[in-house]
Amino acid sequence: MRGAHPRVVLGLHRSRHERRLLTGALDLGVTSIDTSTNYLGFRSHTVLARTAGDLLLRLTVSTKVGYFPGRERVEHSLDPVRLYEAVEHAARDLGREPDLVFLHNPEHSLGDVVGHGRDALAQACAALDGATSKGLCGTWGVSSWDPSPLVGLVDPTTPKPSVLMARAGLLVGIRTLDAVEALTVAWDLDRSRLWGMSPFGGNTGDPVWDRIDPRVFLRGGDGFSRIQAAFRASYCLPRVGTMAVGTDDPAHLGELFDALAAEPDEPTIHEYRTLLRERPTGQPA
Repeated sequence: MRGAHPRVVLGLHRSRHERRLLTGALDLGVTSIDTSTNYLGFRSHTVLARTAGDLLLRLTVSTKVGYFPGRERVEHSLDPVRLYEAVEHAARDLGREPDLVFLHNPEHSLGDVVGHGRDALAQACAALDGATSKGLCGTWGVSSWDPSPLVGLVDPTTPKPSVLMARAGLLVGIRTLDAVEALTVAWDLDRSRLWGMSPFGGNTGDPVWDRIDPRVFLRGGDGFSRIQAAFRASYCLPRVGTMAVGTDDPAHLGELFDALAAEPDEPTIHEYRTLLRERPTGQPA
């Protein structure tokens, strides 16, 4: 068994939540999993409690709140009462307090509170801060697919999260990269408190990974696959200390874990960021 490595988190977004995946992750030394209230049709917590059982005591568990089942469609809310209750339900359904709870995509509701976004975000963060103080979770953070709307809403009175998670990787545009950096400064977070997610843009089978060779972003990258290189480079775009990545195949997780031995080519990554900034749309090709 390999030594535990804190820089990889097994994401369960599209996972079947099978026990063999969790035992395979533990065998690799991956001891953290990331889920959400709304994953697996809002059944993720209860399915994990049933299938993982005793394994949950060996795993660091992060989850997210912000989405709620509605009568006709999924709802998103920043209502502090609903968020606090969602943390309570997460602890109950998991059978243990989560180690980390993220405020999930707060930008999705900011359009509903035009002119009051700053207060709405602060109150939502305060709800998770309060849940942490009450012992319902170990700590709290913010997970944002598009963090740009959050920039400008954070001030010294906004409760400070312990972790910020956002998209990472070669398919992320400069707008997102700049937003992460701005929020990092606003909340005074160091790299160890930054998580990346979706390092392949959602799918390693996307044709883009056949058209480009991410190994150019590594020093001596010939010994790694294109997928491994893309994964390793994702830690630099933006600069994060932890990556949440999803799979149902322990072998694939092991391949990604091995990629951490690679060394990024910093000048090439810097040049890539410069090219992103020079593109009219601010987006990668």
